[in-house]
Amino acid sequence: MDDFSFPRELPVFPLTGALLLPGGQLPLNIFEPRYLTMIDTVLGAGRWLGMVQPRDTSLQTVGDDHPLFDIGCLGRIASFSETPDGRYLISLNGVCRFTALSELDVRDGYRRVVPDFQPFANDLKTESLEPGERKTLNDALRRYFDENSYEADWQALEQTADHTLVASMAMACPFTPAEKQALLESPDLTARTRSLVAVLNMATLSAGPNSDQPPH
Repeated sequence: MDDFSFPRELPVFPLTGALLLPGGQLPLNIFEPRYLTMIDTVLGAGRWLGMVQPRDTSLQTVGDDHPLFDIGCLGRIASFSETPDGRYLISLNGVCRFTALSELDVRDGYRRVVPDFQPFANDLKTESLEPGERKTLNDALRRYFDENSYEADWQALEQTADHTLVASMAMACPFTPAEKQALLESPDLTARTRSLVAVLNMATLSAGPNSDQPPH
């Protein structure tokens, strides 16, 4: 971790239902004045930004006093554009999770934390799944996509690296904020894959034709 110039103070974007994982890419539409100011600052200071969810997952607008989850994910802005109406469209690459040790005073309307990246040093390594774990994941994804009539380029997915596939599927699927936080907090790739498979299987069962039928 000493070889990486990660920020000691981190602006955070609290957003319910938004999951960023190491190896994933999150598109964001920034329009609130305080967060436009935040992005202006971030673009001139290493492009580092933290994504974190509020503990009250029913919130859409997060105030300065609403508690946040301790664990979030550091992202780096990979690309950005400004729209004619003054919004920022950014693409955020997930790098490493962090624990918020403390929260700093609000600056220019946006919140900041002191992050600790050390517990998640393995996020900087490329992990792989065992062949059986990858097959279990692929099977769960196929069932989930089939049940929900989603289309997918299975050939491309099968060629996707394990950590990239898990991150992209966990981020893209419409899971609940609580489920997304659980996926974020999974200790490693194997644990996250098992959690992802469990969530996919539950969602597949819920979407089934007999999901709302009482048991016989």
